[in-house]
Amino acid sequence: MFNHEYVGNIHVHSSLSDGRGSYTEIAEKASRNGIDFICFNDHSHMNKRFSLEEEGLYGTKPFALLIGAEIGKDSHHYLAYDIKTLPDCEEASPQEVIDSVNEQGGFGFMAHPFEKGMPFMEKSVAYRWHDLSVTGFTGICIWNFSSRWKERVKSIFHGLFHLCFKVQALKGPSRETLNYWDELCQKRKVVAVGGSDAHGTVFKLWFLRATFLSYGFLLNTINIHIFLKKRFYKDFNAAKTDIYEAMKAGRLFIANDRLAPARGFKCYLLSDDGSDLLMGEEDTFRSEGNLLVELPSKGEIRVIRNGETVYRQRGMEAVYSVKEKGVYRVEVYRYVSVFGWRPWIFTNPVYLR
Repeated sequence: MFNHEYVGNIHVHSSLSDGRGSYTEIAEKASRNGIDFICFNDHSHMNKRFSLEEEGLYGTKPFALLIGAEIGKDSHHYLAYDIKTLPDCEEASPQEVIDSVNEQGGFGFMAHPFEKGMPFMEKSVAYRWHDLSVTGFTGICIWNFSSRWKERVKSIFHGLFHLCFKVQALKGPSRETLNYWDELCQKRKVVAVGGSDAHGTVFKLWFLRATFLSYGFLLNTINIHIFLKKRFYKDFNAAKTDIYEAMKAGRLFIANDRLAPARGFKCYLLSDDGSDLLMGEEDTFRSEGNLLVELPSKGEIRVIRNGETVYRQRGMEAVYSVKEKGVYRVEVYRYVSVFGWRPWIFTNPVYLR
């Protein structure tokens, strides 16, 4: 059984590209935030010293530090993991990038595929995916804290508001992203992840210099919660393999842990014929069953089938009767005074074909 839950923050940038800290400095901040592992994705066109030497287990807990890459320059950014070297992809097409990662035995996710950019100061520069005909990618990063936060900043007044209420006012994955993901999932298994896109960027406006989205803040915002069969011990290679296998399998959910801690969340399918499924698992629909959801604190549970909301329940648990095949996933929203129901948890689907 996959009884061991671990929380990770992925899509993090260091000083090897356009971030502002070393691997170990940033990892220490993540560990202090209660994170179990971190995945770095420095920009491949900036990082001339790609090295896996600093990967490992740190501390007594322990904490896992993993190194991947964000491949792409002006568009089509791809989050690559479990690669040995940086692909020579400066002039490569998006499909060639994906193929190059796969040839190394790696895997990856489309990063912020429908990003809009920040209107204020950055002139809405966005790094979108324009070629959606690509194949062979593991999945999509559906929720990126930095991208979604910046899209709301249209003026200095919007900026001040969203600085004061960074967590409460954050939007969930865009409807465009969710629609694209749901459509793909009906054709094949497509894993969803979420990340912080943390850079530790210093914003400069007139005489003001400030780090509004610091590592200390971002490294416990949009996290992935994976499920493993065994705990981390002193064998880093085993831990790395287990983490990456969970990510590839989609045995995870995405949560905004700043809104409320999501450890302890459960979502699984109990079929009448005994063929139980966890998030990310796929099977033929043979009998009816129940989709069980348990929350660590109160929220509104929404069951999504083939992209359509079919069930809502408020509280700390829900049981939804599954009577037909489909792609079933769960969204959870948490009530915040004044702001209403805010996005909290997004699961990977259970696939019943």
